[in-house]
Amino acid sequence: MPHRRTPAARTSVVRASAVTALVAAAALALGACDSASDADAKAKSGSSTGPSVIAPGKPGEKAATLSAEEAAKQRTDDDSPNSADFDYVEKMIPHHAQALEMTRLVPKRAKSTRVKRLADRITAAQKPEIGAMERWLKSQGKKARKRGHGAHHDHAGMPGMATPAQLEQLRAARGEAFDELFLKLMITHHSGAVTMATDALSEGNNLLVEEMANDVVAQQTAEINRMRGMS
Repeated sequence: MPHRRTPAARTSVVRASAVTALVAAAALALGACDSASDADAKAKSGSSTGPSVIAPGKPGEKAATLSAEEAAKQRTDDDSPNSADFDYVEKMIPHHAQALEMTRLVPKRAKSTRVKRLADRITAAQKPEIGAMERWLKSQGKKARKRGHGAHHDHAGMPGMATPAQLEQLRAARGEAFDELFLKLMITHHSGAVTMATDALSEGNNLLVEEMANDVVAQQTAEINRMRGMS
């Protein structure tokens, strides 16, 4: 006859199995904790031992090798404007000023309602930007160049600027002829501003100038696409 365990024996076996399962589960949990701790340690170690960065020294000084963390901190701490920052702001002010000169011609000359709305948007965006750039220059101990008509500014280094002859032609135009010439000149003008802003982003160092340049790229690229759809 097969041997049958008594109830007490069966209870002992069940308890023993349960204890074995608990011990195994505890071992697995401890192993997982150790693995997680190792992963955390590696992650922390990796964050502080990232690739090194060669930071160019100042004139007469040697270049320094910095950790990725040190380089990021230095970039945040030292955003002193360089010549590219000043060049961008000093030239973008008269560049924007000419755009406003062109938009002032729209109300009495344009036929298209879409062109009129576009001119309003350009004015609403660029007028405050001029003020922001002038305040930035003042905070750096510099004064903005005197603003007058865009035609009288030195256009060197300011791509997209309309020539005096083109501005005279725009002033003389009316209706659809005005709309067509306005869009043509403003697309070129905006494209020049995007070029200037892109150069500032690649060569400048100041965070505020970087933000202003990013705004110009985003906004004027969108407006270029809109104007091309209107042409």
